[in-house]
Amino acid sequence: MELAWHALLGLFFAGYLVLGGYDYGVGLLLARGADASRRRAALNAVGPFFLGNEVWLVASAGILFGAFPVLEGELLAGSYPAVLTALAGVILVTAGVQLRSRPESMRARTTWDRVIVVGSLLAALGWGVVLAGLLQGVPLHADGHVAGVTHLFTPFAAAAGLAVLALTVAHGATFLTLRLPAVEGDRLRPLARRLLRTALVAVGAAVLVGVFSDRVRAAAQRPMVGVLLAVLLVVALLTAWVALGRRRPGVAFAATSAALALPVLLVGATLWPYVLVSTVEPHASLTVTDAAASAPTLRLLGWLAVPLLPALLGFQAMCWWIFRGRIDGRAPVYW
Repeated sequence: MELAWHALLGLFFAGYLVLGGYDYGVGLLLARGADASRRRAALNAVGPFFLGNEVWLVASAGILFGAFPVLEGELLAGSYPAVLTALAGVILVTAGVQLRSRPESMRARTTWDRVIVVGSLLAALGWGVVLAGLLQGVPLHADGHVAGVTHLFTPFAAAAGLAVLALTVAHGATFLTLRLPAVEGDRLRPLARRLLRTALVAVGAAVLVGVFSDRVRAAAQRPMVGVLLAVLLVVALLTAWVALGRRRPGVAFAATSAALALPVLLVGATLWPYVLVSTVEPHASLTVTDAAASAPTLRLLGWLAVPLLPALLGFQAMCWWIFRGRIDGRAPVYW
């Protein structure tokens, strides 16, 4: 049962990175200096999905708090600078998107656009550093508590944060090639391909830093699995780049979605059977079983998840089906 909940936690957080990732990617692209109508069109493209995408983060937090209370406590204690950075970014993006059109002044709207850019930057960097902090191990002591946050300030954490940032903005640009009117999508396609090349460089740099990092090598329980998944990530980015060159934005978006989900799978599979690997006392490392709640609690949560999981997946599928295709200039949003 612990394995099922561990997989479900990974599914929801990976889903959040994929769905929230194109929100933040589009938000970062507002920094390009495009005119007001194009900025509005970009936000209209994510509009029908925006609030629903954030539900995946709430669901991930619910599973973490309910099914893995020990992990929740130590993860937040040992990674709170990165977690707070990411959550501050989520709040800024949510506020900025919903408030930018309230004032009539273009100056005020431009200010809110900058808030969205900053929030998107913080969210992408923050979640990237959280994943890096897990992959390279934490200072977990024999008393069961993580001491300090210096493990977040390493070359690998910085490289991984920048890689997730590059993946996010490339994902957002690819999403816009799929959602904007065909003329605008074609205009944006060269930029999306350049961003995919940048993401390839950033991911490659993070992989190299990780390979030469003593922390990462010591924490990895299944290093070959991690290497294989990193190669698959690179393949996904190359697939997206080729697909955009062949004017296949749907295939490209599926590939960038896989690229943003793979880091979560990589962390979980590389550390298995642990969720927290101690860098100071190896015997203190926390396994999935040790981090999970009691069996009766997991069974109770299972009964709650039975109706909620299909409802969430069904709602997401319904949104994508109703608002499928390219936007036509109308805005099915209230902001």
